[in-house]
Amino acid sequence: MGALALVLTLAACGPGGPDTGPQAAEPAQVGVVTLQTERHVVTTELPGRTNAFLSAEIRPQVGGIVQKRLFTEGATVKAGQPLYQIDAATYEAQLASAQAQLSKARANLGMAQTNAQRNAELVRIDAISRQQYDDGQAALQLAQSDVAVAQAAVKTAQINLAYTQIRSPIAGRTATSTVTPGALVTANQAQALTTVTQTDPLYVDIVQPSTEVLRLKEALAQGRFVREGQDDARVTIVLDDGTRYAHRARLQFNGVQVDPGTATVTLRATVPNPGGLLMPGMYVRAVLEAGVNEAALLAPQQAVTRDPAGNASVLLVTPDDRIEQRRITTGAAVGNRWEVLSGLQAGDRILVDGSQRVRAGDAVTPVPWQPPAPPQPAAAPVSTATPERPAA
Repeated sequence: MGALALVLTLAACGPGGPDTGPQAAEPAQVGVVTLQTERHVVTTELPGRTNAFLSAEIRPQVGGIVQKRLFTEGATVKAGQPLYQIDAATYEAQLASAQAQLSKARANLGMAQTNAQRNAELVRIDAISRQQYDDGQAALQLAQSDVAVAQAAVKTAQINLAYTQIRSPIAGRTATSTVTPGALVTANQAQALTTVTQTDPLYVDIVQPSTEVLRLKEALAQGRFVREGQDDARVTIVLDDGTRYAHRARLQFNGVQVDPGTATVTLRATVPNPGGLLMPGMYVRAVLEAGVNEAALLAPQQAVTRDPAGNASVLLVTPDDRIEQRRITTGAAVGNRWEVLSGLQAGDRILVDGSQRVRAGDAVTPVPWQPPAPPQPAAAPVSTATPERPAA
């Protein structure tokens, strides 16, 4: 029995000695991104609505019967082009009467001038009284006034006659006509006959929250980015379907006061519209270039986590390849990345892939992380069926 116990003891010890337990785990391999500063154009996307550059509601300035409509609805008209013709017979008669009154006043003026000259010669030789001379001078002045009144009446009649042909004050496209030939219209009526709208270029009124204005001003004051020039501020228009408009807009002015009802500031931009794609009243999105950050830090969004209070943090790989949790402050989203305002600096390595396998304080093996390639579209299936031969 003693010999058997000795054999069992030697077998238990064996060549490898006593059991030392499981070997230590290898450090987990994680994907990291090394932050580097880069030039970033600071943009802000805001809602906007297009407005006509010029718009004129066409109303008659004299009353009468509409004889003709001189334009095609929806067509482009030039400034000064006739749009409607009102019956001008009454206004032609008024002009003729005013011209006759002017001829009569001029005749009376000639007679008064002759009498005044004669009385001036007679009063010097005491052939007439001073009273008669004064009466002649007063009659001359009255005749001159009558001529002036008659001239004004002729001018008014000419203007009213010209108003019987209603012209477009601006160049643009016409809307539908609210009247047809034979309709009775009155001077300065409430209903417009049609509307002429100039749509090239167009205004884009952009609404910006006042809090966003304050944030941008604070960023400028702190030097986080610089503005290249207000006159060169470019605006990209994004249509309602998500496509970008081919022509860039140019910022005209910034609002100078805040709307108390909506707490917003209105900005206005002009955009070329040669093809007429944009129409007044359309809802658009405006991407405004607010400035340039020459040393921006951009972290992948999947590397940033937030606690229930909304505070952002990342897992940082320290120089000795250990995990450290770091609180950061983020700014605007830039594509699939966050702008980092504080908490990180250039050269820091942040964990992007493998956060489920590690925790703060763990040793890791960092490797450069590569974003996944976009999925390739599936190839169309190739048919292997043999086509049927036509019957003989």
